[in-house]
Parts: sequence; C-alpha cells; structure tokens
Amino acid sequence: MSAAPPPRELLLIGGGGEMTLSVDVAVQAVEQARARGLRTHVTNRADTLAATPDVTAAADAATAVDFARPGDTADWAAGRAAEGERPALVFGVREMAQEAVAATADALGLPGNPPAAVRRIRTKDACRAALAAAGFRQPAVRVCRDAAEARAFLAATAGPWVVKPRDGADSAGVRKVTGPDDLPTALAGLPDREAPFLVEEFVEGGEFSVEGVFVGGSPRVLAVTAKEKLPPPYFVEIGHVLPADISEETRRSVEETVTAALTALELRFGLFHVELWLTAEGIVLGEVHVRIGGGWIHRMLPHVRPGLELYGTVYDDALGLPVDLPATLPAPERAAAARYFAPPEGRVTAVTGWDAVRTHPAVLHAELRVGPGDVVPGFRSGGDRVGAVVVGAATPAEARELARELVASVRFTVEPVEPVETVEPVGAVGAVGVDAAPGVPGRPEVCVDLEPRPLTSSFRISHMTIETVDHLRLRLVQAGRTVGEGEITADSGYGQDGPAIAAEAEALARTLAATCDDAHRRADGSDPVAPLRAGLEKAAADGVGAPARMLVEMAFLDRAARRAGVPVWRLLGLPEPGRVRLLHTVPIGEDIPLDGRPLKIKLGGADDERILRSLLGVPAPLILDANRGWDSQDWQRLRPLLAELDPAVLEDPVRDPALLPAIRAALPGTAVVLDEGIATADDASFAVGTAGGLNVKLMRFGGILPALDALTDATERGAARMLGCFLEPPRAIAYAAQLAGLCDWSDLDGHFWVSDDRPVPSYGLDSSAPGIPRIAYTPEPARGEALAI
Repeated sequence: MSAAPPPRELLLIGGGGEMTLSVDVAVQAVEQARARGLRTHVTNRADTLAATPDVTAAADAATAVDFARPGDTADWAAGRAAEGERPALVFGVREMAQEAVAATADALGLPGNPPAAVRRIRTKDACRAALAAAGFRQPAVRVCRDAAEARAFLAATAGPWVVKPRDGADSAGVRKVTGPDDLPTALAGLPDREAPFLVEEFVEGGEFSVEGVFVGGSPRVLAVTAKEKLPPPYFVEIGHVLPADISEETRRSVEETVTAALTALELRFGLFHVELWLTAEGIVLGEVHVRIGGGWIHRMLPHVRPGLELYGTVYDDALGLPVDLPATLPAPERAAAARYFAPPEGRVTAVTGWDAVRTHPAVLHAELRVGPGDVVPGFRSGGDRVGAVVVGAATPAEARELARELVASVRFTVEPVEPVETVEPVGAVGAVGVDAAPGVPGRPEVCVDLEPRPLTSSFRISHMTIETVDHLRLRLVQAGRTVGEGEITADSGYGQDGPAIAAEAEALARTLAATCDDAHRRADGSDPVAPLRAGLEKAAADGVGAPARMLVEMAFLDRAARRAGVPVWRLLGLPEPGRVRLLHTVPIGEDIPLDGRPLKIKLGGADDERILRSLLGVPAPLILDANRGWDSQDWQRLRPLLAELDPAVLEDPVRDPALLPAIRAALPGTAVVLDEGIATADDASFAVGTAGGLNVKLMRFGGILPALDALTDATERGAARMLGCFLEPPRAIAYAAQLAGLCDWSDLDGHFWVSDDRPVPSYGLDSSAPGIPRIAYTPEPARGEALAI
C-alpha cells in the first residue's frame, strides 16, 4: 500500500516583522493556510525569527533565510524542491519581502507576480515613470544623489515638494519641503544618507487607498480607505476609515483607475494596496503595493465584509479552488475606523482611561505599548506609533468619531526629558548649539562646533575631486570640563551635509544625555554600554544618519571609558590594537611611490590600463580600488592585466554586482571586497556572500558598535576584512583603529589629508589616558622616516 502524499505546503517568505501589527498579519496568514489543510513553512532573518515567537509557533516549520536577497531565497527554495520539498504556493505579507516572493515563485513555476513588475513598483521613481507612460496622472519626480541635484529640481519646478527614500516604508524619512532652506533638514532625515533619494512635487488633495485581491489574475477591489495624516512636514498616518465616505460616482472612478493601473503594471497575484489623491484635476496615483495595507486594515476589512478571508482568498485562487468574489462588489454595509495614539514627547508618568477603552464593546482591536517610565519619541514615521484603537460602527462617520473619542479619552501625563532651552555659544565658529543643563546632576551639556576646513592637498577618485571638508566636534561638558568628545569631518561629495549632521547629532546627544546612564559598570554587573547601544539602535531605526550617530557614539563611549578609567577598546572587550600598519593610498593622478609598502591604488578612470601596466613587477602588495568605476567592457579589457598583477585585494571593482562571481573566479588569489553602499549588517552580509569580503567604514555604519557586529560576522564566515575611512581627523582615525586587530588590512590614513600629520607607514595608539586613544607616531624598527604623499 503506497504512503499518503505529504500535505501541500505554503511557503511564507519574510514571516512577520517585530511590530505587533506585522506579527498579527503573519499569524492570520498562517492560520488561514492551516484551515485549508496546508502545511506552513515560514522563512525570515534569524534575528527576526527569534523576535517573533508567535509567528514561528503558529507555523509548522521555520528557517532562517534572508529575504533581502531575493536570489538567495529563490535558490534555497529551489534546492528544497529538488529534494522533494516543493511548496504548493509562495506568499509574503511584508513589503520588503515581495521581491523575494516573486523571485521564488518564478523560480519554482508557481503563481506569482513577475519579478520585474515587483521591482518596478518597489522603486518609486520607476513606478511613477511606468504609470505616467501608461497615461495616469503623476507628480513630477527626480532621483537625486546629492543636495545640489535636489536644489536644481526645486529651481525647475513649482513647489512645495516632498523628499523621500527611493525605497522605504512607514513614511520613514518622508518630509515636506517648501523651499531650498528646508532641504538640509529633510536630507538629514533620510534613512540612508548616501543612497539616491527622490524629490517630487507635493500633491494637494484628500488621500485615500484602495484595498483588494487578485482573482484569476484580475484585480477585485474590496474597499476604498480614507486616510488622515498629521500636519506636515511629516506624513505620518494618524487614522483610517473604511469604507471612505465618498460618492458612488467617485468610488467607481477610483476603482476603475486603480484596476486599470494594476493591469498596466502587469501585476496579477495576491493582495494589493494602492495609494492615491483626489485633486481638483482628478485622481493622482501614489505608491502601489502587492500586500495588504498597514494600519490594521487587515482587521477592518473582514469586519466591513463579513466572511471575507483575505489570505484564504489568495490561497484558494492559487490552488484552483472556487472563489466567490464578483468582479464588482457592492459598497460595504458597515464601517470600521482605526486611530493611533499620539501623546506628547517626553517621559510618561501616568496613563488614565485605558482600561475603559480596551473593554469597549465596539473595539475590534486595541493596544498601547507605553506606560509610566517610558519615553515617547517624536512622531516622525509609522515606526514611532505607540498604540492604536480599531472600532466597528454602522457608518464611516460614526466609526471615525468613535475612534477619535476613545483615543482622546486616554490621557497621558508626561514630563520633559530635558527641560532646557538651546542657546548660542559665544565665540564658537559655526556652532550649532549648547544644551545648558548645568543644574541636572550627572547630565552633561552638549556643545557642537562646525568649521569648514580645506584639505592639505586635493583628493581625487573615480567620480569626484575633494578639496574641502566640514570639521565637526561634539563635546559633553560638565562643570565646565569636557568629559566626552567626538570628532569627525563631513564631505559633501559623499552626500555628507555638515550642518545637517551637526543638527542631528546635537538632538541625538541631548536625548541620550537625558536618558542614557553609561558612566561606569554598575554594581549589579550590567553592561554600561547597553543603554547607549539601545539608544543608538533606536536612533538608526528613526532615521538618524550614520555620521551623526558615529559622532555621538564617540563622545558617549569616550565619557564612559574615562569614567571607567580604561581606553575605549578595553571597555568594549576588544583585543589590544597593537601597531596599525597602513596601506599607502594613491589618488588618481598622483605618482606611485615604490617604497615596498602595501599600495592602495585608486582606479576607475580613463588611465587605468596605463596605471596597471606601470605596476607590473612592483614588489609591494597591491590593493586596487576602482570605486565601482568599471563596467563589463572595462572588466573584460583589464582582465588579462589584473590576472598578471594578481593583486592582494580588489576593492569595489564594478558597478554591477552580477559580475563579481566571474571576477572572483578569474582572480582566485585576490580578496574581493565591497565598500561603497556597505552601511548596515544586511549590506555586510551581502558583501560577504557576493564578494567574499568587505571594507568597514565607521562613518557609514554609524560607529564602532555596529561596525564591530559586521566584522564579527565576517570573521565567523571567513571573509576578507578591511578597515577603511573617509578623509577624517586624527581623533576619528584613532577611534576606528581600535578595531584594527580584527581586520586583515587597515586603510586608515585619511587624516593625512585633513591634518598637518606627516604620512608614515604605520602608527600605534597611545592608551595611557582613559577614553579614546591618541595616534602615537613612534619610529618603525627598520624605517622611521616619514613618507611624502
């Protein structure tokens, strides 16, 4: 007798995120699959799997696979299928997982959206271009790489405008701009300050979204949702009402426009959530998503359409089961509304009225994630929400009013975390501000200074020449004495806006000064760095840029180490750095010295072939850095020379990562490392997996703490590790050099262009005083002479 076939499986890629809403969505998706007899297998990043036990408990199996690498997810799933573990369908409920969902479904020949179509809608400017080409109204938009390009767009178009990430969610980093003076603050709020971003015309009109599901490849609209947002400059949603209280004629027009747009974008599978504005000129389409909308819409829809199973409808359609959902649905006969809490900023001391709200009979869902002792942040993005109330009612107006009343009935008593005002310091060059709080025991004042500083000589790489940097210094001062100090430089050529960084760093330092006790190891043995790490991680999640976080981290770790009486590296449990042996960086256009020291040659220009030929026979180890300056033709042309040179390291050789496997195969003795764009743990993991190595720069990662995590992971995976820098002051270089013992190569000579320090082949760190060590230029055993750049 033959064995029964194994149950069909749902592969839920990306699982749920750590927010309560995302967990709830994922658990519902799993439960509705199980109700259909499907086995459920959830994939997610390892840390998120551990942080979402409700999702893994609901599923039959869970595997750590990073959905941020769609090809890796597809390859993993294909490998399982080859071994007989083939899912019946692939699905995902998270925005960031949709590309992996599409790629995996395509690889397995299962129902899904075309990968190219998903990539297009997730790249906001590409989606706008596709919609405009198909005849739909769209605001003017431009992809910008720096402030100069953004200013040029402002000058050529009518305002106001919106600055936003090219790929993002929860309105993080989205800000209204009314003129050029608003740009620095808007750019400082972008989640990734070095990535291209969008500037688009602001659309004036009521904002709505359309929720629906694809059946048989065609879109079926389930409802139109009205949105309410907080006043600009931010665009955070504070409430939703479903269905929107609009005329029947308007509803039909909206539904027809959205279904036509989805068809034009070649989307055909799963759920959809399309944003739009109703303007005086007509419907203007916004962002398009192939997942259910956020804001507890997944709970509101089944209330207004009883019996509806969102995810079950998708599963039934994909499995060929009957779906009773007509092409045009009547308007819902009842309504629902969601409203978010938006308490004032500060430390919560009391909350009243909550018990009455959560037990109200009309409440479909209620949550509150703050209580006495918690600090409420500013409301800048969806990630700052601290709770919500979802209600059902007979009409949209009744639902809206009830949600507002219930939220307003909960009263928060808060106290300021820093009851001081900003004053301008006297005599400081380019000073940003001082937090004057001398009367608060243990709380330092925050002083930030900015000063433009010319380089000692120009620095040229493949795509720019640098002449000047902004020097920033952040001091923590108590009783008139500096107790912690950070120091960096900002280079506009890399998108580092000095004034914006200074403003971000000042605000972050004030928050940490009020909430973070990092003075010394407490009597209970807890880690004194843990509160600082938590504060910085929250700042990163809130969109504070990496340079500002590094500047603040330096000052607070310096303060903590001074109070503990140890150097920073010892406070963090790092190995003693020892002597830091440097690469000799040679910018494009400068003579190449032949002194036997490892050379880091900047390439990526028209003269690369001549430069490479001049290096044949050079006895020094060669590190070649093209700064992504080569395309496929360049690589094929230079490949024979590179094979003959056999460089020790090839850094950022090409613009297209798809060429990296061929490069690694052609140069088996060369460590290939990625640098530009490597700024997070996920980026580092990608660099290790794709190239086999990475260059860690603290200014990109946001300081020692995140950089240390990336290096530890790279070490465990046997990857090549380089420690790099921008053009930075000696204090910042010494700060980074504390990680030199964890790396194969140290490229920490950027201070020679910023300061009067004479270039040397190596240096040590003087840790005789607690805090951040200083660079010590003691002679080499065999070579003590300084070397000219």
